[in-house]
Amino acid sequence: MDVNSKIYGLLTCFLQSLLLSSTTLEPFDLLYDNGVEAFYKGDYGNVVRYMESALKSFSEVRQTTIRCRLQCSDQHRFDSFLTDKIFEVILYRAHCINQCTEGKIEAQSMYKVSEDVIQDFNRRIPYNYLQLAYRKLGQLDKAASAAHTYFQANPEHVEMGGHLEQYKAQKGVKEEHLIDRESRPHQKAFFAGVKLYDKGNYEESVTLFEEALTEYYRADVECRALCEGPQHFEEQNHVLYKYNLYELISDHYTQVLHCQHECIRDLATCPGRLSTMENYLPLHYDYLQFAYFQAGRNEKALECALTYLLFHEGEEFMTENVEHYREVLGHDGQPRKVRHDLKATKMAKKLIVFNEPIDSVHKSAWLQYTGSADYKFVVVCVHVYTGGPLLYENVRLVQNSVTLNGSQRALFDDVISEDECSELKHLSVTAAGDGYKGKMSPHTPNEKFEGATVLKTLKYGYEGRVPLKSARLFYDVSEKARRILESYFMLNSTLHFSYTHLVCRTAISGQQEHRNDLSHPIHADNCLLDPEANECWKEPPAYTYRDYSALLYLNGNFDGGEFIFTEMDAKTVTASVKPRCGRMVGFSSGGENPHGVRAVTRGQRCAVALWFTLDPLYRELERLQADEVIQALDNQHMWDQGLHINPKDEL
Repeated sequence: MDVNSKIYGLLTCFLQSLLLSSTTLEPFDLLYDNGVEAFYKGDYGNVVRYMESALKSFSEVRQTTIRCRLQCSDQHRFDSFLTDKIFEVILYRAHCINQCTEGKIEAQSMYKVSEDVIQDFNRRIPYNYLQLAYRKLGQLDKAASAAHTYFQANPEHVEMGGHLEQYKAQKGVKEEHLIDRESRPHQKAFFAGVKLYDKGNYEESVTLFEEALTEYYRADVECRALCEGPQHFEEQNHVLYKYNLYELISDHYTQVLHCQHECIRDLATCPGRLSTMENYLPLHYDYLQFAYFQAGRNEKALECALTYLLFHEGEEFMTENVEHYREVLGHDGQPRKVRHDLKATKMAKKLIVFNEPIDSVHKSAWLQYTGSADYKFVVVCVHVYTGGPLLYENVRLVQNSVTLNGSQRALFDDVISEDECSELKHLSVTAAGDGYKGKMSPHTPNEKFEGATVLKTLKYGYEGRVPLKSARLFYDVSEKARRILESYFMLNSTLHFSYTHLVCRTAISGQQEHRNDLSHPIHADNCLLDPEANECWKEPPAYTYRDYSALLYLNGNFDGGEFIFTEMDAKTVTASVKPRCGRMVGFSSGGENPHGVRAVTRGQRCAVALWFTLDPLYRELERLQADEVIQALDNQHMWDQGLHINPKDEL
């Protein structure tokens, strides 16, 4: 009997070894390299095989690493803070992780992969190869899925956006094929919950928000586990320093703590973005408390409201909600248990803007940092008021932030006269070029777009190609607009020009029927609008340094062309402005003011477009040069209309 047991045991071991050897995990960087090589050979079948295997291997290595680290951390805990015990636990834990990982993914898949390859996978580059290969193989449903997955993390990739539109029009490609294969479960559930919430489906949204919370905490545990491995010591070269073992361990775990703190930021960041979603984790509890309230489940609503206050103690609106729930229920409640280190998840990448009935705006930014293992807060409050003097006698405030249904918005009339409008409009026609950076129609092919800068018009004026006094008027009018905004918004620092453009949009005849596009799509001026996430990411290629914007209109005798403000969904219009001579709309440049221009369907729409910054480092270079030209011409008294100027002279 003993002999049979031994034989059975040996056979079992042999079979297990055979199975393991047949499912050996190949290194994902090698598979990826093979896939790229196959692509350039035109071997699209192997591109698919290698890239799909590389993605699977990458995911398996990650999941195995997480499982092993969590398992070994649980087996070897830091139950004592005695130095010798800590050292012992670290060694046992490291040995445990090595054994566990080798047993799961084989030694050949454990070696260090270059950062460049890791970045390619994080940026979803393999999916770009896959969508091209699947398209060549005629598998359009899979190509669409790969393209959609890539585009979610690379929304600025114009070519891929075009491919997606082509796939959508192809027979055999359905809506269900446009899936994000790398979607993060906690964000997927959260955004789906928000959509249902916005539609008033509160009961269904509750299920998704609760799922999102569960997935968030799971993702947080996994992220922190991934921080436990080797660390890159920023600005430290341990070859040059004679560190002892304990100092090295201390430095290592300082890096681990920093990495774990960054998990808060990572989980609140959408793929392909640098900026975090504002107030991400607490927002779950905010949505939940109201959804539970709407569903008549006040016990749960109170619980979630109290949990929200763990993150934002004393928040006025939520404190009032708590009092209401207590009054309705007749008793108090308890918040949910939230890990201490997750109470500091207030994301402060952007300013939060509150509207107030007195038309003042309070901006509050929370700066978050860690000085030790505990998280601390520094609170910085900046008050920005509107309603200052308009400086010029004839200028009238027509609408403020309240009547424009937003924040830091204002509409002025009679900023310039009819004669000044006519002169500037004539200047725009005479001096206009081809828009931005040589693009004839930068926003829509259905309109002609032309523009000129202050320096360009001064140059033309000096050469005698346009009236010099008209170029000076353009300069003076833009300065007038700057002063009005600086005074009205009561800024305590100087507004500097960031860019100034005299622009005209002209409807192209024969291309106006059945138009469904905009003259200028909905956008924000200093951040990348993401309607799907209901966010605006303050990161390049947006002009993140711009703080205020203005449009001064020169005419109104055209069809369409209304300026519109929207919600962050880029669909819900909150205010509409019909251009007319001397009318100016001014507003802050951030995500609180998404805006666009409706299609110009007949005639020509002209305006002076202005963008400003509070940071002198980002002053418009052309404006500084124009200042010098104006000063030189002032000194030479060259503004006499009868003065003849040699066109060959240089500024």
